Amino acid sequence: MIEVKNLTKYYGDKHAVDGVSFSVKQGEILGFLGPNGAGKSTTMNILTGYISSTSGTVEIDGYDILDNPIEAKQKIGYLPELPPLYLDMTVQGYLSFVYDLKKCKIPKKQHIDDVCRRVRIDNVQHRIIKNLSKGYRQRVGLAQALIGNPEVLILDEPTVGLDPKQIIEIRDLIKVLGERHTVILSSHILSEVQAVCDRLVIINSGKIVADDTAENLTRRLSKDFRYIIRVEGPMEEVRKVLEGIPGMKEVLFNGEKEPGVYEFSLESDPTLDIRREIFKRVVSRSWTILSFHSTEMTLEDIFLMLTSGDSASAIKTLEASEEDGAPVEEAPSPDEKGEVEKIEVVNPETGAAEDVSQPLEMPEIDGERKQKMNEDGGEE
Repeated sequence: MIEVKNLTKYYGDKHAVDGVSFSVKQGEILGFLGPNGAGKSTTMNILTGYISSTSGTVEIDGYDILDNPIEAKQKIGYLPELPPLYLDMTVQGYLSFVYDLKKCKIPKKQHIDDVCRRVRIDNVQHRIIKNLSKGYRQRVGLAQALIGNPEVLILDEPTVGLDPKQIIEIRDLIKVLGERHTVILSSHILSEVQAVCDRLVIINSGKIVADDTAENLTRRLSKDFRYIIRVEGPMEEVRKVLEGIPGMKEVLFNGEKEPGVYEFSLESDPTLDIRREIFKRVVSRSWTILSFHSTEMTLEDIFLMLTSGDSASAIKTLEASEEDGAPVEEAPSPDEKGEVEKIEVVNPETGAAEDVSQPLEMPEIDGERKQKMNEDGGEE
């Protein structure tokens, strides 16, 4: 839907944007992040056709923003950081004015009413904009971006200046809009970006330093990735079971956190996802998992690592992980490996542990029964 290639922008001799390239798929919500002065707003202004680039191309659904500006801009709805509102107009009058500016072909009243319902301002349509709260003004700005049903929404700091309740409302609204539109969201509220966006592009000093999901960036940048688990069960047996999981490197005992509840720190092979296997083995023994989480980096940690003065080492780490390209695989179960999990029980008479592991053997099916099962569709 959006294709950006080698975008460059100079202001005099200042390199504001330097060779930026990325793409956004249809229906994707992309978080576009960067510190102040990184080139983020300049890039977004170029995407909307507000300013031109020095070199490079921007295509919106196949239309070049410079060669075919009318066709490209018809597919864009833009909410700048300061919504372009005429405060002395009513909400309905303002949206009607925007409708005429965009030369929409959709039935006017029905379309404006539908947009107002979607952003939940239908109850203030006849009020003057300057009398609305900050949250409602932001919604009106979002409504003007939706006029004409554009396929692409570009939202620059849509929650700036809002209170926590209003932020949550706008966040939920963006999620809903993402079901019908391709969205680029710029925000300094990183928790909001992580909650809403499918993918992140981080820009610093005019260059893209990361382009991936938050989960993948965490895995690629974390130097000490561990799981912390609390299990209610016999401590030594729990430890043995955890140590026996394929891909497990280290199991550290963190102590008894509640009566009969023990915490362990787990380090595993980063190319294996051991979570399901842990759950399967613990639950099969009727033990209880009371908490299970990773010590992964937050989006704030990632952002600071990639945009601070020591960002070079973090960027090298990302580049190295891309070259390795090792996919995360599921840790194999014992039966998948053709092995039998070792099970020990204590003999009450001798007090010694005995291995009672046995391979599961299927009974032989005679020819007559096999024929009947085939006729019944494989059931007896």
